Amino acid sequence: MSKIYLTTAIPYVNGAPHIGHAMDYIIADSYSRYHKLLGDDVRFQAGTDEHGNKIYRKAAENNLPVQEYVDGNAQKFKDFIKKLDVEYTDFIRTTNEDHMRRCQKIWEKLSDHIYSSRYEGWYCAGCEGYVTQTEYDENGGICPDHQKSYEKLSEENYYFRISDFKDQIREKIENDEVKILPEFRKREMLKLLEDSPDVSFSRPTSQLTWGVPVPGDESQVMYVWIDALSNYITVLGFPEEDISEWWPAAVQFVGKDILRFHSIIWLAMLIGLDLPLPKVICSHGHILANGQKMSKSIGNVVDPNEAIEKYGIDAFRYYFLRHVDTFTDGDFTWEKYESAYKTELANDLGNLVQRLATMAHKNGVKYDISDKDSANEILKDNPDYKVMMDNFEFSKAFDYAWEKVQNINKRIDDEKPWMLAKAGETEKLEDVLKSLVRDMIAANTLLVPFLPSATEKIKAVFEAEEILPPSTPLFPKD
Repeated sequence: MSKIYLTTAIPYVNGAPHIGHAMDYIIADSYSRYHKLLGDDVRFQAGTDEHGNKIYRKAAENNLPVQEYVDGNAQKFKDFIKKLDVEYTDFIRTTNEDHMRRCQKIWEKLSDHIYSSRYEGWYCAGCEGYVTQTEYDENGGICPDHQKSYEKLSEENYYFRISDFKDQIREKIENDEVKILPEFRKREMLKLLEDSPDVSFSRPTSQLTWGVPVPGDESQVMYVWIDALSNYITVLGFPEEDISEWWPAAVQFVGKDILRFHSIIWLAMLIGLDLPLPKVICSHGHILANGQKMSKSIGNVVDPNEAIEKYGIDAFRYYFLRHVDTFTDGDFTWEKYESAYKTELANDLGNLVQRLATMAHKNGVKYDISDKDSANEILKDNPDYKVMMDNFEFSKAFDYAWEKVQNINKRIDDEKPWMLAKAGETEKLEDVLKSLVRDMIAANTLLVPFLPSATEKIKAVFEAEEILPPSTPLFPKD
């Protein structure tokens, strides 16, 4: 048994959970459940990023005290994660007193690499981010995401000296001591590292008040990088506790839009703290709607809650884990979603369970579970699946498992158990049905990381003392 620590990016709580957040959670959950099948001890972090001006302003717009506002939004994310059938072990909020205190101690540990300087340049209030002159020029002075002009800033800040760590970061990434996935993103990160400037670690309280105070300087509040990125280790107790039992993380899951912060700033912080680097940083793509980037202005934003409510959580996880490649952008349309549910999930799997259980029950077939049906043995028998899961190729692993489902359907059509029953070949019929049930249990085990709710129901059908078909369809079409 190994100890596995995996993390998800903490979302900013100035809005409702969206599809991108869901991808983080369900990918991480699939990896977590896979390792539980292997018998590993898994620690799974989730949380919320709750500081900054956007949140402060949103609270004011809603006529709420800011703490009350973030409390409500943090609960929305907890509820959303539960709805996704995701099992985490730790939930961290950046307004938590333990986190804030530990952040201040991390600042002090990094103090040799922090310096004070005046920032003269561009800033996007919507992104709460500084903008280089190159970005300003490329975007014509307007943020492409918020369609608002960049602001000119002149303020005194503390900076984190990224230049102190560039050579070490480059070496670690090039040698895969921290593996960045997919491979083409690794090359992008190495390119970005070349020109990566020192980063602002604070903002003056005249501009930002809702945040973690900089230790020893009441005029400054910590900026997002040290506050939000530190959550992955403060949740484990660092620097007040020894975290070596769980750190380094086996994998950190992030969206492609924040990969550069995790591949450069976060790695620099870890090196500065003399901590080992995460083994893998796995980035996933974005979800498009009808081939276009989701945008409120276009009106094509897909509400994940609506997608879940329409056909259930198994349909949601099925579509986004199988039909969306783990590493690249995926596309969502309601037509594709409904087709995947009705013609694949309901037909291939739902009908198979009903059909096979009915035949087994009708013919009095009982299946005795043995050690060969254990998750450990099934995974041993499917080394290709294990390689895909170990390489974070979840959509490919899902395809592999689904092929097992389709093969069982084909075997039923080819071997025609009903004809054996009609011919009175009871012994052969029993052997065939037991073999099909054995294959069903194996396929169901491979599906556990992706469809935990459905697979639990299927397990209850075929691993019971008496095989009984479900009283209602697993995936109703109407």
